[in-house]
Amino acid sequence: MSRAIDGTKRKNRRAKILKLAKGFYGDRKSNYKPAKDAVVKALDHAYSGRRNKKRDYRKLWIARISAAVRAEGLSYSRFINGLKKSNVTLNRKALSNMAIEDPAAFKAVVEVAKKALNA
Repeated sequence: MSRAIDGTKRKNRRAKILKLAKGFYGDRKSNYKPAKDAVVKALDHAYSGRRNKKRDYRKLWIARISAAVRAEGLSYSRFINGLKKSNVTLNRKALSNMAIEDPAAFKAVVEVAKKALNA
């Protein structure tokens, strides 16, 4: 039996890879073999990038909270410790937004943490 070279399954598989390689430079966008390698690498980086994004946002929130808490005369770690002792379960994203958008409410949360640390 002869080998199918121009069959639809083969064309569709290659077209799918070339579609994913749209926007790449040089042969990586139009030739199947380099495109296949580039797409595999790109998808791998995209996967790890989605995980790094979570890490980066958490670092940003912590930096914002730390700056806001220092203005109240407390360190970030002491603040978080005070929140844990007072059973306040606000996440870092919410605390960061509160520090930016509602400083009065954030100040109240800081006072709760300070009270728990002193007790």
